[in-house]
Parts: sequence; C-alpha cells; structure tokens
Amino acid sequence: MRSRGPVLDVCLAAAGVVLDLLVSGKSGQSGTAPWWIGGIFALLAGVPMGFVRRRPFAVCLHQAIFLVVCDRLGAHTSNTVQTLLPVAVAMLAYRGTWRWIVPAAVLTAVATAINLADPGIAFTSGTWYLPLGMSAVPVVIGRYLRSPIEPVSGVERRPGLDLLLAGGGVAFMVLDTWTEWNGGQLPVWAAGWFAIGCGLTAGLARSLPATAFTLQALLVLLADQNAGFAANSMQGLFLVTLGVFAMRAPWSWTAVAYLVASGVTALNIVEGELSQVTPPRVAALLAMVAAPIVIGRYVGVRRAAADLELAMAEEARQLIAERARADLLAERERIARDVHDIVAHHVAAMVLRAGAAQYAAPSGPVAEALSDIRSTGHQVLEDLRGLLNVLRDPELAHLPVAAPEEVVRDAVERMNAAGLKVELRLGPETELAPLVTRASAARIVQEGLTNVLKHAGPGTSAVVELGVAGDSLGVNVLSGAPPGPRDALPSSGQGIAGMRERARALGGDLSAGPDGAGGWRLAATLPLERADRVCAETPSRRRLPWWREESETS
Repeated sequence: MRSRGPVLDVCLAAAGVVLDLLVSGKSGQSGTAPWWIGGIFALLAGVPMGFVRRRPFAVCLHQAIFLVVCDRLGAHTSNTVQTLLPVAVAMLAYRGTWRWIVPAAVLTAVATAINLADPGIAFTSGTWYLPLGMSAVPVVIGRYLRSPIEPVSGVERRPGLDLLLAGGGVAFMVLDTWTEWNGGQLPVWAAGWFAIGCGLTAGLARSLPATAFTLQALLVLLADQNAGFAANSMQGLFLVTLGVFAMRAPWSWTAVAYLVASGVTALNIVEGELSQVTPPRVAALLAMVAAPIVIGRYVGVRRAAADLELAMAEEARQLIAERARADLLAERERIARDVHDIVAHHVAAMVLRAGAAQYAAPSGPVAEALSDIRSTGHQVLEDLRGLLNVLRDPELAHLPVAAPEEVVRDAVERMNAAGLKVELRLGPETELAPLVTRASAARIVQEGLTNVLKHAGPGTSAVVELGVAGDSLGVNVLSGAPPGPRDALPSSGQGIAGMRERARALGGDLSAGPDGAGGWRLAATLPLERADRVCAETPSRRRLPWWREESETS
C-alpha cells in the first residue's frame, strides 16, 4: 500500500488488538487476573502493528521480546504475538534490506523456539523446521511481493499468488495448532489433515472471496463443535477472508456478510451459560467483526481510486495524442495549400507558356528545349500533386511504384537533354539492395545532377556510378570542369545538407567537394544492413510510392 496517511496504520493497530482479544478471550486469558490486565496485554501486542509499515524492524524487535516475556509469564497473548511477529517480518522483507531482514529473521526463529520449547514441550532436532518456517516463510512472501508485478487486471488472473496464499494459510494453521492435534476427539492424522484443509481455503480468498467466506464459515462452526484446537485459528482466517470480501463486494452484500460473520463468531466464542452474554461483550464482538470490514473497504476504496487515476491518465494521454495529431494534420493541410498556391500555379503557367511557344517556335533545338520544358513541367506537376496528397492525408494509398533505377535513368536522360554529358554506370547488383537504400540513392543522384547543371552549366561532362561494395551501396556523381565561365543559377544552399541528412538517416555518410582537376565529386555510402533493419521496423501498410516510403522511413 502506497498510502502515507494514518488511517491504515490505525486500522492495523486496531486489528492487532482485536485479534488478541479474540484469541485470548477464547483461551481464557483472564483466569484469576483482572480484565484490565488482558486489555494491557492486547494493547502491547496490537498497537505496535500500527507502526509496522514505517518501522518494521523496530516492531519485529518489540514482538520478539514481547513473545518471550508472554511465554515466561504464561500469558495466552503469546499466541497472538506468535501470529503477528511473522507479519512484521514479512513487512520488513517487503520494505527493508537484507541488513535488517537477517537479524529480524534470526530473532523470530529464537523467540519462536523459546515459545515452543516451554512449558513442557521437548524441543528436539525433529522440530527445528518450526522456528525456521516461522522466520523463513514470511521473508519469502515479503520478497516475492516486493518483485515487480503486472497491473491489477493482470494480477487477478495469476494463480501463483493464490498458491502462495494457500501455502501461507496451511503454514499458519499447522504452526498454530500442531501441539494440540493429539488432545482432541480426532486422530492425530485426521486433525492434521483438517488443519491443512482449513489452511488451503485461504487460496480462494483472492479469486473467489464469496466461496471462501462461505466455506470458512462452515469450517469455523465444524471446528467449534468437533475440532476445538483449530477453532481460534480458523476464526482468524475467516475474518481475513471477510476483509477481502468486503474489499470487493457492494455494501448490501457486505452487510449480509457482516451479519453472518457476527453470528458465526458468536457461536464460536460464546461458551457456557447465556448469562455470560453481556452488552459490553456483544459490543466488543460486533466491533471485532467490523474491524476487517473497515480495513477491507478502505483498501478497496484506495484501489478503486488508483484504478480510476490510471484510467484518467491514459484517457488524457490519448486525448493529447489526438489533439497533437489533429494539429499536425491541420498544419500539413496549410502547408499543402501554400505550396499549391505558390508553386503549382507558377509551374502550370510555365507549362502553358512553353506549350504555346512550342507551336510558334521553329523546328530545331529551340523546339526541342520547349518540348522538354513542357514535359518536365507536366512531370513536376504530377509529382507535386502526389506530394500534396501525402501532406493532406499521410495514410493515402497512391500511384504505382516507380523503380528507383528507372528514376535514375530518367534523371540522366533529362540532364542530357538539358545540355549535360552524363554517363551512367549502374551495377547489376544494385537491384538486390533494399528499396529504402535504392530510393535514397536515386534522390541523391537527382540532387547531385541538378547541382552540376546549376553550377557547371550545359556542356559539362559527368559520370554517375551506382554499385554495391561489400555491405554498402556506393553513390558517386563526378563532374568535369565547366566548359567556360557561367553565372550560377539561384540556389537555396540546402542541397548538400539535405543529401547528407538523407544518408545519415540510414547510417551512411556523404562527402562533396572539388576533385582537384577543376571538377566536383559527390560520394555517398549507404549501409545495406541498416536499411534492412529500418524496413523490418516499418509497420506494414498499403504500398506507397518509393519516394514516400524512403522519406517516411528516414
């Protein structure tokens, strides 16, 4: 429990006090001693449990010493302390470190051995497992609960915790009743199996609390009539199950369970004449049964609040994600409109004017140039239309894929038509490279040839090389010296930076600079293994154009 408030601490202290009143009252604690002596012993045993969450080692030390004191005085409170001490050890194992857990476990084993060996019970080598179990089992349970577990919905379906609870119930029943198995009406073996069966019902408390509550109520009544040695211990498990039932059941069924538990507890505790039933004792019994219900309802409310908080946090996260996606789509729509208004309009006008001039121009180079401008403009408009559609709707399926090699050949042909002298050297093994790598290489070739045309001008010779070398795809764009002086065309200055980012996105590198002979060299290396991993990590979707697949993967 992560709550830091005092409510749970008060509930734990009250539960410890009530448990001792139940156990000691059934065992005849008062005897010749005044009633207030039993009350003081109950407070000394139960109140420290209110500090078990904050100071578990101190509580273990107190309960171990108090167990020895009660054993020396012959007080029946020793039975209660013997039950509460392992609880404190389990809490220490859950919250503390081994530096404190080991001494507490040793103290528990020693105190338990002293309690079992006296009075009159021979402590032989055959009973060594009892003190060891009283100290080791709580440590195992505490460390198990300390380990990370799934969310609440996943824990409900785990059988491991149910088995652990069943084992704890068996250990509790056996350790608390084994000294009396030969003193009742049942044979020793029957008494032992009855105690084991009672303990196993604890494994149903978490997954089937109503079934466990009903079964344990019957076992309490059966033990009260035929197996008195197990009645008090079974009553303790019964109240624990009542708390678990109250944690999950609605108030109507909780009220019914409270009435049933009060009746069962009264039949188990009240002995002798009815004249012994006094109003103070009735009030104490009703309060004793109400204690686990209060604890269970408190834990249930805290648990429901935690689940609600998690659900609200998840809903808020999803809402933020949806808002961010809506804002992103709105921004993409605005960018698409701006690009269309600025670029598409001018490109369309250029295409129309080139078409009109083509009919008026004489045949020859001028007509060929105008025809190339017109076809290039049409292609630009098609590509631009596809880009704008992707901006508006990222999930939109698009036109059939064009092979990156065809794009490279088309770029070379267009540059040759524009006046460059481009030679393409395309290795046959290039087609075996991943699509993402080939698409990036095609974009780099396009940008590289565009830079050659811009800065060197028509008449410049260039070589484009694409080939696989080892575990990477090499891209080289080599241009010779310009044939003469030329004014540079307008440029954004972001071409090389964009190509370098494209290469780095796949784990490669890119370099560009003069080749020492008046020309320019652009070289890129794109690893193939990294591209395979990127493709594998990309979620399956409808087939998209190669230029879109490459950009989204990068």
